Amino acid sequence: MSASSVLENARKNGRTLLTEVESKELIKESGIPVSDTYLATSRAQATKIAQEIGLPVVLKIVSTEITHKSDIGGVKIGLETVKQVRDAYDSIIASAKQAAPNSSVVGVSVQRMESPGIEVIIGASKDPQFGHVIMFGLGGVLVELLKDVSLRLVPLTPRDAKQMILEIKSLPMLQGYRNYPACDLDKLEQAILNLSTFLESHPEVKELDLNPLLCYPDGLIAVDARVVLEEIS
Repeated sequence: MSASSVLENARKNGRTLLTEVESKELIKESGIPVSDTYLATSRAQATKIAQEIGLPVVLKIVSTEITHKSDIGGVKIGLETVKQVRDAYDSIIASAKQAAPNSSVVGVSVQRMESPGIEVIIGASKDPQFGHVIMFGLGGVLVELLKDVSLRLVPLTPRDAKQMILEIKSLPMLQGYRNYPACDLDKLEQAILNLSTFLESHPEVKELDLNPLLCYPDGLIAVDARVVLEEIS
């Protein structure tokens, strides 16, 4: 599925919230590495995909309405056996129906469990007056807890991207702190610049989050993505 077909499909169905699978397909256009993610609409299909891509895997609820997947028991990580995948699929679907009975559930996404890395977030929102604003900081739950983020208006220059990284208080974590390996800061700068370029080409994007983006000494990968489009007036 191409980026244009993702947008066309969402518009045709009157949706502004893209699923994780759709969001990642869209983000691929930016050149930012994302984890390959596959949609399963049955327990058997989830099991088949998991075996094909290799265990361990992560399963997540796919819905056009549920945004905070973890809050409703919609995420299962580190699934190492076929039985765990089957059980996780059933548990996720049941939890979603119980927590949000009126929500549309498309299925469950399946992706490989990536190696642990430093979690960061690159996000964006669109201000009615100033346009897109890019945010960067530590990711996962820490972004809400620490609120240690930097902000810049699109379009960004290479200097802007570098400064966004250097000015957060958590910079030592990215440079290699105690037992944490250093992040590939060059690749991180490039990812921020890529997102800026992507947003210039996609004014219809209202909100975007890559959280977490896992950073390693030799690269990075986005393991979750959320995109919200502007409503058509």
